Amino acid sequence: MSAPDLKLLLAAPRGFCAGVDRAIQIVERTLEKYGAPVYVRHEIVHNRYVVENLEKKGAVFVDELSDVPKDVPVIFSAHGVAKAVPQEAERRNMFYIDATCPLVSKVHREAERHEKDGMEIVLIGHRGHPEVIGTMGQLEDGRISLVETVEDAKEFQPQNPTAKLAYLTQTTLSVDETRDIVETLRSRFPDIASPKKEDICYATTNRQAAVKQLASHCDGMLVIGAPNSSNSMRLVEVAKKSGCQNVSLVQRASDIPWEKLQNCKNIGITAGASAPETLVEEVVDAFSAHYTVSVEEVVTSEEHVTFKLPRVLEN
Repeated sequence: MSAPDLKLLLAAPRGFCAGVDRAIQIVERTLEKYGAPVYVRHEIVHNRYVVENLEKKGAVFVDELSDVPKDVPVIFSAHGVAKAVPQEAERRNMFYIDATCPLVSKVHREAERHEKDGMEIVLIGHRGHPEVIGTMGQLEDGRISLVETVEDAKEFQPQNPTAKLAYLTQTTLSVDETRDIVETLRSRFPDIASPKKEDICYATTNRQAAVKQLASHCDGMLVIGAPNSSNSMRLVEVAKKSGCQNVSLVQRASDIPWEKLQNCKNIGITAGASAPETLVEEVVDAFSAHYTVSVEEVVTSEEHVTFKLPRVLEN
């Protein structure tokens, strides 16, 4: 008996963004140049497959600088860190390499500039996320107010009613939800300053747009990514809001919810910005073992962004 037919629609773009690719390269190049072990403060990116592969090559992931022995390189993750972290590394005479995504660093510089200009800063983001901790940690405690929801934006009260306001955003938020929060802030504070260029990164925006395009054509969707990955979780939300309720987050093929998908004819697949293409291929192969699969890539935009490595690793 022949296997049932199934169409897989692959979102494009999907998977690694330039910031994630750069961060992984930084760990690999540091290992090549200085040898193992190389220590990394926090997960370099939010993906266990990536982290475990780097561990096999000699990377050691730790929570704090106090866990790093003397005389070994330490790398800061792509999500960025508070200013206190490199300051502590310098105080300890540690050799550190910063793998912060340049688009996150841009938000850090915006925060510094706004404070220098005497503005009160609102950050739109998710409390406890490493990127938010890093951005808020660019300034002294209390200098940045966090707004997570439209309700928060309605209730927000400036610390200084006479100061000019500016807002920043986490780079991996839902484009639509962020727009609603910004509109709420603008309705209350018409003069609030916005970023010169959108803070939500190109990769987040493009992946959400691709999912929107796919969702209405699918009776099931899989987002390949980690539960602690903000951009992956936002893809699940966007897919549901765009017309496909049967959406699951999977870390790899072993997580595929076969029962939920057994009556599907068209399944959409995307991957968060920290999920490698290898995991997409693994999922496609798993479906091919159960179905007669046809694969179509649905391209909504093309990406050609690359970021330079830190100078210390260029040679």
